[in-house]
Amino acid sequence: MASEFTEKVIAVLQAVPRGTVTTYGSVAALAGNPQGARQVVRILNSSSEKQGLPWHRVVNGKGTISLSGEGAVIQRGLLE
Repeated sequence: MASEFTEKVIAVLQAVPRGTVTTYGSVAALAGNPQGARQVVRILNSSSEKQGLPWHRVVNGKGTISLSGEGAVIQRGLLE
């Protein structure tokens, strides 16, 4: 069973519209924990595929892709 914060993060992520980019920190704040950006990363890592989350629409606080290697290439392609 997912925590209340996890459920809120999933709901926030599912509401991110196409063509929009948000940050881990913004997602955390909207889900009720402004200090929870790292938790958002963990949730995305463990639940994106299972929940069909738009992981590629989430970037770091500087507005850049945090992934490296192939993950960054995939994310950049999906964003473009």
